[in-house]
Amino acid sequence: MASLSVTVITKNESHNIAECLASAGFADQRVVLDSGSTDATVELARAAGAQVSVSDDWQGFGVQKNRALDLATEDWVLSLDADERLSPELQREIQARLASVRPGESVAFDIPRITQFCGVWIRHCGWTPDHVLRLFKRGEARFSNDLVHESVRLNRPGTRRVKLRHPILHYSYPSSEQYWRKLERYSREWAQQRYARGQKTTITRAALSGLVAFVRSYIFRLGFLDGAMGLVVCTMQAQSAFGKYFELYCLGRQIEK
Repeated sequence: MASLSVTVITKNESHNIAECLASAGFADQRVVLDSGSTDATVELARAAGAQVSVSDDWQGFGVQKNRALDLATEDWVLSLDADERLSPELQREIQARLASVRPGESVAFDIPRITQFCGVWIRHCGWTPDHVLRLFKRGEARFSNDLVHESVRLNRPGTRRVKLRHPILHYSYPSSEQYWRKLERYSREWAQQRYARGQKTTITRAALSGLVAFVRSYIFRLGFLDGAMGLVVCTMQAQSAFGKYFELYCLGRQIEK
């Protein structure tokens, strides 16, 4: 049987980490890389049987996930976020798929993900379907070094990508407060990353980005089918699009003064 490492990066995830690790209890190794939690995250992860390390030299999500990847020792790696869970159906599907991979075959797996917002599963708005590349052979992929919105980069030519059927359950936004807190951080780091690459913007671009994001998610991606919560999610996505470009605009003005 192929062996599996599950990696998770954390900071102040005491409300999530135990359930996340429990859902990955079938893995041969569970790695938690913490970036300086001030709550009980580290203690809870160790109590759950995870291999826990701490690296508080934060250089962004991509770098931190690669550090966690370097701690994995098994044949396959599954990267999870602390607010994600593997359903029993997905656990069985992963085990069956890994068992079916032929020796020498290069394959990676995209997993569908469904996100919950304030207790409601969002089925449209551009949030679903959402396939994420998370399961791959150790040594055949790395994360991009982006501050935010990092992605998996396969490094073996010809690797076949296969979509799994059962979704990761994403409990990302249990409250609007957590959404706004995460939005503020992501917008700031996204703007810093783009500015470092030489990108600038205008208030007009920021406003248009917000408008386009709302129309795309509410109309073209059928957000209206999610009812009142769909309207909320699409409005917040518009705010998110505006906010990150506004951060970039303000950053440019501050530095160039």
